Amino acid sequence: MPERIGALDFVRGVAVLGILAINITGFWGPLLATFNPALPRLEAGGAVWFIAAYVLFEGKMRGLFTLLFGASMLLFADAAERRGANPDLMQVRRLLWLMLFGYAHYALLWWGDILLPYAVCGLLAFSLRRLAPEPLFASALLLFLVSHAIEIPGNLAAMATEGRVLAGHGTPAEVAEQAAMMGRIAASLAADGQVLRAPFLEAMHIRLTTAPFLPLENLGATFFETFPLMLLGMALLRMGLFNGEWPEAALRRMALIGIGAGGTMSAALIGWAAAHHFPPGAMFAVMGSLAAIPHLLMTLGYLAVLLLLWLRIAGTSASRRLVAAGRCAFTNYLGTTLVMSALFAGWGLSLGGVLPRAALPLVVLFGWVLMLAWPQWWLARFGQGPLEALWRKLTWWGVPRSAAGAA
Repeated sequence: MPERIGALDFVRGVAVLGILAINITGFWGPLLATFNPALPRLEAGGAVWFIAAYVLFEGKMRGLFTLLFGASMLLFADAAERRGANPDLMQVRRLLWLMLFGYAHYALLWWGDILLPYAVCGLLAFSLRRLAPEPLFASALLLFLVSHAIEIPGNLAAMATEGRVLAGHGTPAEVAEQAAMMGRIAASLAADGQVLRAPFLEAMHIRLTTAPFLPLENLGATFFETFPLMLLGMALLRMGLFNGEWPEAALRRMALIGIGAGGTMSAALIGWAAAHHFPPGAMFAVMGSLAAIPHLLMTLGYLAVLLLLWLRIAGTSASRRLVAAGRCAFTNYLGTTLVMSALFAGWGLSLGGVLPRAALPLVVLFGWVLMLAWPQWWLARFGQGPLEALWRKLTWWGVPRSAAGAA
């Protein structure tokens, strides 16, 4: 069990660092900047960073984090059962508190919260935890593939329409449709810029009055990624992936196929987009359904590489730092939002949209240093990250101490 927990925390530590490489654009600028390097404006160095982040991080780090969230729900349930508590009740309590954390994260700080969608998807995924791992894996994979595949024909048709318009061959109706989309994009950029530049209380007021249900919209947009990946994580845990039951040869094949095929497909997609100057409509598809399979392949490939790496570096200084970062992932995730908002938001240093986009990798490195610097010291003294400890106390609040134990 300790070896399995260590591997999970190691992968989670890498994932939470990698998530910052994607979220950084959302802290720096408007929501749509995360979909397109040409929004709000195209910068040569910024486009290079966007392309690199797309191939290496986009969808893959979030995918790892989601797989581990599913696996961790089962570990929590197992721990609750060992302590004589009702695992279903305790998991519901745990996820309802996470839902509240998520909405507070959105209301106070940032539009890009994933905690509320994770909580809702977690409630649904956990209800299927008693399924055998093989059918659970197969059904999750089928749901993921079908839900994204049915969107692809419509996306390809929309991309073709946009291509005709941009080439000057669109019908009047197609030109009008493209103009309407560009109007919506301009309105979104302006609204997000207002929030980004606002003082703290004003920004919170704008979020809660103009888009109080945005976290639920994010849930709808990400459900068919988040829910099936949680199920896959649950299935992979029960299939022994995280505790050394899979032969290294199988992990190497998984890594080679996942990263090789997924990386090639990701590079081809973003290469096409760059060659066509990042068409705004097409970029939604390049970041969405067209990327789903490449993202999943690379997520599984990365997972295999990290598990192979864990077998070789477990116990080293580097692995201990990453394990500690993973054990404090909740605090690191929310703490990163606070630090980056202080850098980019109007109530902080107001660097959002001002700092060149090409400088964002340096900010990411700064964030990584912070996320790796404090957890070991903190865990040696307190055992859990500060928000992890608060979440646990709230989850077990009112439960008899004998049942709460150290779960």
